[in-house]
Amino acid sequence: MDTTAGDATLPVEAADDALRVRRVFGEAYESGGTLVIPVAKVIGGSGMGYGAGALGVPGEEPRGSGEGNGGGGGFGVRVKALGVYTVRDGKVSWQPALDLNRVILGGQVLGAITVLALARAIRRRGR
Repeated sequence: MDTTAGDATLPVEAADDALRVRRVFGEAYESGGTLVIPVAKVIGGSGMGYGAGALGVPGEEPRGSGEGNGGGGGFGVRVKALGVYTVRDGKVSWQPALDLNRVILGGQVLGAITVLALARAIRRRGR
């Protein structure tokens, strides 16, 4: 990191570094004559706040102690693997990533619907 501009640029540089696919999945690499390029969706956000001065409305007497202060800040990153491009013998192909959480959730929903349908069918048959 370049620190010639002072410490004020460090958060921006850290955010820039964090918001890159290579930070999570690494650089593209070659294996067995195939170039593998990872692809991801990277979303980031930040917020800062500060306050100062007396409490109350301008022109009115301050309420409470009349003191004030503040501060705060934060940064977050969300990364989702989408898949990889593979390049072999001049041909490019897309290999999507498997979202295991979504597969498991879908299986659970399907299982719950099946159990409810079977229970209803058994109840009707018993009447």
